[in-house]
Amino acid sequence: MITFSLFLVSFGNQAFSQYDEKLVILETNLGQIVIEFFPDDAPNHVNNFIGLAESGFYDETIFHRIIPGFMIQGGDPNTINGDPNTWGTGGPNTSVDAEFNSIKHNRGIVSMARSADPNSAGSQFFIVDKASNFLDEQYTVFGRIVTDESFQTLDKITAVEIGNSDRPIDSEQVKITKVTVVNRSEVSNLLELSEPERTQSTTPQSTGNQKFESAEHEIAFSVPEGWLLQEPDETQENSPTVVAVGPKIGVMNPVISLTVHETNQRSLDELISEKNETLKQVIESGELNIISQKTITINENQAYVTDAEGDFSSNGENYNVKFREVIIYDTEKYYIFAYSNGIDNFDSQLSRFDETINSFEIFSKDPSTNESIEEGGGCLIATATFGSEMAPQVQQLRELRNNSLLSTQSGTAFMVGFNQFYYSFSPIIADLEREHPVFKEAVKIAITPMISSLSLLNYVNMDSEFEVLGYGLSLIILNLGMYVAAPVVIIHKLRK
Repeated sequence: MITFSLFLVSFGNQAFSQYDEKLVILETNLGQIVIEFFPDDAPNHVNNFIGLAESGFYDETIFHRIIPGFMIQGGDPNTINGDPNTWGTGGPNTSVDAEFNSIKHNRGIVSMARSADPNSAGSQFFIVDKASNFLDEQYTVFGRIVTDESFQTLDKITAVEIGNSDRPIDSEQVKITKVTVVNRSEVSNLLELSEPERTQSTTPQSTGNQKFESAEHEIAFSVPEGWLLQEPDETQENSPTVVAVGPKIGVMNPVISLTVHETNQRSLDELISEKNETLKQVIESGELNIISQKTITINENQAYVTDAEGDFSSNGENYNVKFREVIIYDTEKYYIFAYSNGIDNFDSQLSRFDETINSFEIFSKDPSTNESIEEGGGCLIATATFGSEMAPQVQQLRELRNNSLLSTQSGTAFMVGFNQFYYSFSPIIADLEREHPVFKEAVKIAITPMISSLSLLNYVNMDSEFEVLGYGLSLIILNLGMYVAAPVVIIHKLRK
C-alpha cells in the first residue's frame, strides 16, 4: 500500500502540490510522460496505479487505442506479446471500485478505463487529448500530465498512423519502455498548473436511467442516463418513434431506437416472415451477416431477437457495425427495439440495451383488462407461467380475450366481474410467487388444467352472444368438475 503525506496533513484539493508526493514517469519511444495524482478524489485508483507501476506491470505495454481529438489508451498486458485482437481485454486479476468525482475530462487528464460495470477498473487507463466532458463523473479521473514534454509526447502519439480498431500500425512507436515512480522533488521541469477544472455538482452524477413515456402509444421504458433522447418526425413508414444516442467511444455513437407499428391482425410468425424476406436481398449481397435469430418471451410478451453485423458507409467513412433487433409483439401493435454500435464496442453498451428492453411496459387501454392493478403485485397466472412453456398459451388466451370475448356484451360483463374478484387476491399471490420459487411451481402445476381447458377456445368460433355464453358456461362447469368435484370424489374414496 502506498502512503501519502496528505493522509497525515490535509491540504484539501491542493494536495497535488506537495513535494514529497509520488509521480509516475512513462518512458515511451516518442518521449516522456509525467503523471501527477489526485489522491483526495480517487485514493484507491491512485494506489492501484502506483502499485502496478512499481511492480513493472506497465513495462513494454503499448498505447493500443489511439483516437486523435479524443484520447490515447494503454495499460493492457496483452499488448506485450498477445494477439492484437485481444488488445483492450487484458488486465490484472483484481479490480477497483468506481471513485467518480467532479474533475472534468479536459486535455491532459488521466482517467481509468472500464467496462459497462462501473466497478471493473483494472490496469487500463487513458489520457485525454481533447476535452471530452461527456465522460465527466462517469469515469474515474485520478491524475493528469504535468510537463511540456508530456503534452508534446501526447501530440506525437495521436499523430501516428492508425489501423483497424484504432490500433497503431507500428506498435513500437507507442511502446511504454519503462515506468518509474519518483518523488515530486526529483522532477525539475514541472508546469505550474492550477487546480483541475470541476463540474458544478458536488456529488457524482447518477449512472441510472431516464424514463420515456408515450401517452399516444401507451408505452414506457428507460434509456441510459446522459444519452440524447429524441422523437424524430416520422416522415417515412419505418422512421423510428424514439431514438437515444450515446456518447461516442470508438468509431461511432451507440444508438438505441424504438419503432412502433400496427399489427393489422398479423401474427408474430407472419411479421417474422416479412422481416426475413426484406433482409433477404441484403444478406445475399453480402452486406449483412445474420449471427442468430430466436423467439423468446420478454415481460410476458412474445418477442423475436435478431443479431447481425455488416459493413456500412457514411460520409465517406466505412464502419463495421453490429446490431441487435428485438420485436416485441402485442395484439394491436408490435414494437421494434434496435441497438447498434461499432463491432469492437458493441458489448460495452449491450447491458444498457438489455435494461431498456426489460423496462418496457405496455399500458392497458381498457381498465377491465388491466393486469397490473397494485404496484409490486401482478397477475398470478402471468407470473407463474413467465418464461415457461405455457407462456405462449397465456398470450393466445389474452388475444382471444381481446378479440372475441370483449367484442360481446356477455364477454365484457364476465371479464369485468372476473377481474374485480380475481385481482382482489392475485397481486398478493403473484408477489409470493416472485419471493418463493417452489410456491411459483406449485401454482403453475395447479393452474395447468385450467389453462389447458381455456385453450380449447382457440379452436372454436365465437361469433355471437349465444356462442360466447354457451362455451363460457361449459368451461366453468368443466373447471368446477376438475377443481371441486374430482377432489371431493378422490377424498371420499380415500377416506373409505
